[in-house]
Amino acid sequence: MERGREGERERQASVSPSLPLSIDDVRAAAERLRGKIHRTPTQHSRTFSALCGCEVYLKLENLQRTGAYKIRGALNRILTLEPDQQRRGVVAASSGNHAQGVALAAATVGVPATIVMPTSAPMAKVAATQGYGAQVILHGQYFDEAHAYALELARGRGLTYVHPFEDWMVMAGQGTIALEVLEDVPDLDVLLVPIGGGGLIAGMSTAARALRPTLRIVGVQAEGSDACYRAFHGTFEGPLVGVTSIADGVVVKQSGQWTMEVIRRCVDEIVVVAEDSICEAMVLLMEREKTVAEGAGALALAALLSRRVTARGARVGVLVSGGNIDLTVMDRVIQYGLTSAGRYLVLTTALEDRPGQLLRLTQLLAEQNVNIVEVVHRRRGVRLPISQVELELTLEARDQAHGRQVIQALRAAGYSVQEHLRAEGRRQ
Repeated sequence: MERGREGERERQASVSPSLPLSIDDVRAAAERLRGKIHRTPTQHSRTFSALCGCEVYLKLENLQRTGAYKIRGALNRILTLEPDQQRRGVVAASSGNHAQGVALAAATVGVPATIVMPTSAPMAKVAATQGYGAQVILHGQYFDEAHAYALELARGRGLTYVHPFEDWMVMAGQGTIALEVLEDVPDLDVLLVPIGGGGLIAGMSTAARALRPTLRIVGVQAEGSDACYRAFHGTFEGPLVGVTSIADGVVVKQSGQWTMEVIRRCVDEIVVVAEDSICEAMVLLMEREKTVAEGAGALALAALLSRRVTARGARVGVLVSGGNIDLTVMDRVIQYGLTSAGRYLVLTTALEDRPGQLLRLTQLLAEQNVNIVEVVHRRRGVRLPISQVELELTLEARDQAHGRQVIQALRAAGYSVQEHLRAEGRRQ
């Protein structure tokens, strides 16, 4: 539920200086980072503005160095270390963007870096992290095991642990994104930010709240990993079990204690979005904006497209936080997203087992201007009368309305049609 009344926002802004993080920290971070990272564009989208009924501005951090915003916080943290800490080096645990951000940040400053990655980390991300000059250690199957081992290395070798979110200087670095967005669109009404552990939105909301107290700041989490949402609404009862999402960059079992302190004071609202909404947003970003976003990078836009956030007539800033995604995962996402959006239909029907029946069906589909992607013809192993065969069709439609029209035409012609919602793993 939105808490964004103007008086409440001003009250929140007035108490935020008591936090260990301030707009001055974010501005100082921006000076440190100047010339060392990309100033990514804030791009107005006519397509998404028309779809969502508001003016949509995409902040494209998928075009940042390493393909995600993470280098901002990592580099700011490393630049603020004492010379002796820099000499000894840093260590971090991550399976993706944070690993690459720390690795490149350390290389930029000339600091030794060790990154502990779980054995389940995609090899492409392992190779990319090594390519930035870090020593990569594969340990444990999951992040928690890698994190615990990284802390052991920090204690045993005297290294500085660079936390992905529970660090004030990391938050300050991430907050520099808000400075750029509000410089590009100073009269912004709403700002949508993806949330994992909370470091990104903590930094951005600190800066945005100070610069524009009446701005409505909304965090977005994936349904499969909603620890911050639960903590914000007072329903979090301990580390989540079985967290999973296509938005793997924001999958955490619990949010940070420090980040939640900032979020409760500076953020108006947190919403969650479903997996199919995330995939659809990823597909639309590719198709309409010609930009690649990973699952976490598409979260904020997914909230707007799925009407989890309403902002009719407003100027809305949408952070596309990263674009690092494995091509095999992208292929699955495209199929999933197209099916969820009604662009792919997977139908089962029965035909009389005699010549001409398949031709009759395909002619009917041609009349409906639908493209046949795949046909599976089964005579054996199905529970049908001996005189019938089962046909599974994968069809490409224009949209959901066109798909419904095709199904109605088939049923009107006497076909018994069962639709498979492949994207949701169930039938209708």
